[in-house]
Amino acid sequence: MKLRAPAVPLITVDPYFSIWAPDTRLNVAKTMHWTGKSNSIIGTVVVDGVEYSFLGYYRDLYKMRQVSLEIDALSTKAIFENGQIRLSVTLTTPVLPDDYRLLTRPVSYMALSWESIDGNAHTVSAKVLATEELCLNKSGDSPVMTEACEACARVKGMRMGNTVQNPLNRCGDDLRIDWGYFYLMAKGEGVEATADEFKRQTRIVVTAPMAERERRLYLFAYDDVESIEYFGRHLKSYWNKDGQTITEAICEAAGEYDALMARCKDFSDKLYADAEKAGGEKYAEILSLAYRQVMAAHKLVLDENGEILYISKECFSNGCAATVDVSYPSIPLFLIYNPELVKGMMRPVYRYADSDEWKVQMKYDFAPHDVGCYPILNGQVYGKKRIVDERRYANEGVLDYNKQMPVEECGNMLVMEANVAKATGSADFAAAHMDVLRMWCEYLLKYGTDPENQLCTDDFAGHLAHNCNLSLKAIMGIEAMAVLEEMLGNDKAAASYRRKARKMAKVWRETALNADGTSNLAFDRPGTYSMKYNMVWDKLWGSKIFGRKFMDAEVAANRAHFNEYGMPLDSRTDYTKSDWMVWTASMATSKKNFMSYIAPLWKAYDEMPTRVPLTDWYDTVSSRMVSFQHRTVQGGLWMRVLMEKWANK
Repeated sequence: MKLRAPAVPLITVDPYFSIWAPDTRLNVAKTMHWTGKSNSIIGTVVVDGVEYSFLGYYRDLYKMRQVSLEIDALSTKAIFENGQIRLSVTLTTPVLPDDYRLLTRPVSYMALSWESIDGNAHTVSAKVLATEELCLNKSGDSPVMTEACEACARVKGMRMGNTVQNPLNRCGDDLRIDWGYFYLMAKGEGVEATADEFKRQTRIVVTAPMAERERRLYLFAYDDVESIEYFGRHLKSYWNKDGQTITEAICEAAGEYDALMARCKDFSDKLYADAEKAGGEKYAEILSLAYRQVMAAHKLVLDENGEILYISKECFSNGCAATVDVSYPSIPLFLIYNPELVKGMMRPVYRYADSDEWKVQMKYDFAPHDVGCYPILNGQVYGKKRIVDERRYANEGVLDYNKQMPVEECGNMLVMEANVAKATGSADFAAAHMDVLRMWCEYLLKYGTDPENQLCTDDFAGHLAHNCNLSLKAIMGIEAMAVLEEMLGNDKAAASYRRKARKMAKVWRETALNADGTSNLAFDRPGTYSMKYNMVWDKLWGSKIFGRKFMDAEVAANRAHFNEYGMPLDSRTDYTKSDWMVWTASMATSKKNFMSYIAPLWKAYDEMPTRVPLTDWYDTVSSRMVSFQHRTVQGGLWMRVLMEKWANK
């Protein structure tokens, strides 16, 4: 990978079990949680009695020289040298999208091997150390326990956890887990496991001898015991739905490493090849780096009916869970690899929309914004006050109407549902929700032509009346309703919705365009501009509401607004959104024009001084992150690949 990653994925399981390196040199800085807080793991090798670090940071150690780093969708591979040996390190989290067992099993791998480069024999051992930071929100919050454990024959190590076990005790954004147990294990003979205390921090250490050219496998695991609170019920992750223990899962993972690595390589190679074909080498590198991030910002559980819930965390924006306008931009990745996961995103929203709080107390006839604050899903929290201890949201209280996004979320749910139907070839999932979908469509028909002063998904920019892009969302939402009605055999209703969508589009053209044919940010703001990313579905679906000629003109006109690191989101400021930039670029007819949008995005990440998992909100003049990191919306970067896939069907 030529791209200098802003941060390097190491362990990427879910929003809590997520560890990154803040530098492409893996041994020059402490490893961190995606929030940027220290989650320290230190990897070292002892060569002929001298200790050298290859992962993480420890002040009083020599560092091996890193000579290469390769990142693909599922693995991070680095090679180190010290003049005596060459050390190969491969970290893999096999979050394959169509295998729920692997997608949720909280076990990540690190494989080590070495060879002599000076022609001499050497005595080598590996040592991996993990601190209490991995099982506490902050080091020192509580005493931790440690104990040696054995998963199965030849797989042993240490476990560590908070002595105060209170699962699902809090929700929020900049938080780490403080319940459950972290496991540091190694496979093979000669493994030794200990615990110690250093500078008032508890640490666990697993050491193992290493023979030349033989692999030593380390396994990192986290048993969170209980994963999600869902309308008062505590749910476990999918992997242990049949009672599998964490030690059984670790043992299972250790036994299938070789077979899994072959599957992971096949998946990563195909992801890269598909992306390169659709949008070039730089596009393929961005997607390869983004994949584990997107997957690790979700948690997959089963509800009481055994149905999949795929819960996103709105990372570093407010911590909301199952946020509709975060799921919406993420779906291109999932429509390609497993559209059932999109259904899992939507189920919590439908359930809350059918609740007494939403229907009776609030009397809202539009879609909710979210279903909770991760990992507590008891109903929308956006616009609701917290209780005093700042850890949970009250179940009572009125949701502030000014914090709602009626046109935005109605359009999002309809578009998501239509895409699921297209991806699976069936509208059966929508059929069970047609009453509420029709109600949301009626809302769009009533208010979507010229939206009032309300929020949209770009709420960080504030309220905006007469938002041209939000009106596009309404148009595509109504067209989505036509798609669903047609697939369910309701041709008359489908034709009616199509006529209404086109009538609204005609008004849009008459109101949104300047004399030169360019489109404005808002209907009442001539001479402005914005990314018209919501129009992309018209191209993907082939609905021809706006047409190729108009889209080509829009894409071409945008070039006048580019800064060094890409196109600003709109004319109000210099910042941009990566997902919306790729959606706008995907409307381009030619691959060359698409790549002209991708080049400054790649450059932004390559030169970005902010060393965190891929941000989607950054400044196009400086490339600095404005806010947001590790968000699931980067699934939207797959839009051009999705277009290629569906065009070839």
